[in-house]
Amino acid sequence: MSGRDLATGLSWTVGSTKVTSIVEQDLWWRIERFLPDAKPEVVASIPWIEPFLDDDPSVFPLRVQALIIDTGTHVALVDTCVGNDKPRDFWSFDQLATSFLDEMTAAGYPPEGVDSVVCTHLHVDHVGWNTNLVDGEWLPTFPNARYLFGSDEYNYWVRQTDDLTKATFADSVEPILHAGLADFVPGDHVIADGIRLQPTVGHTPGHVSVRIESEGQHAVIIGDMSHHPIQLQRPEIFSTADVDPAQATATRRTRFAEWEADSVLVIGTHFAPPTAGHLRSTDDGWQLIS
Repeated sequence: MSGRDLATGLSWTVGSTKVTSIVEQDLWWRIERFLPDAKPEVVASIPWIEPFLDDDPSVFPLRVQALIIDTGTHVALVDTCVGNDKPRDFWSFDQLATSFLDEMTAAGYPPEGVDSVVCTHLHVDHVGWNTNLVDGEWLPTFPNARYLFGSDEYNYWVRQTDDLTKATFADSVEPILHAGLADFVPGDHVIADGIRLQPTVGHTPGHVSVRIESEGQHAVIIGDMSHHPIQLQRPEIFSTADVDPAQATATRRTRFAEWEADSVLVIGTHFAPPTAGHLRSTDDGWQLIS
């Protein structure tokens, strides 16, 4: 449990494009269980990281949220969280009953108004609201959207046989295929004017981030390329959920350098508020300047 109150959904403007956060839930996890190299002495050596920690510095808030990109002519929903009613063998994801869709609608984005659903990767907490339960059947939540799945990502996970992946595919991915709403796309796919995918592999084999460009301004939604800002300062700190930790580290170093050079606003999908900022290089990594 946390001693810290977090803000609800935030929003950012990128030129004439608006990015809006819809928060499903906030979790508090022991840092070393998820980022095993984030030892207490490492955390203590990074003075700017304090806003991204709990009152207990061995705990970090981890936000589960979807991000809506609204260009004025296209609405893209990036990552659809865990979803309601889904049986999961993990206490914080099991059989949720949140007001996520109501909050989306209240923010001005009813499900029928979404043009594209983008999954940065196919982990359980990024595909859940792809579907919702209607009269005992899993149906697409966003009936007018095309659901964009990375080809490499899908081809990897469809071959996995662990129980969580099979359950996730059964209720959150396969119903989209059956409805004919899925598009399998490359890692550099252009979604709409000013929105495109950018490969950020390592966490998973086909992981992508989402680049936004409008009126000379730039932003990126990073998915699970980094789970916590400590990985900006120390890119070599890997997550226990990374499929290829060495590749994930290399990707972080390459993309962080690029995004700093291009003055890109970095929006951390799992970062607690302030959630987003620009990068400034330090002696051995990068700092997030909000």
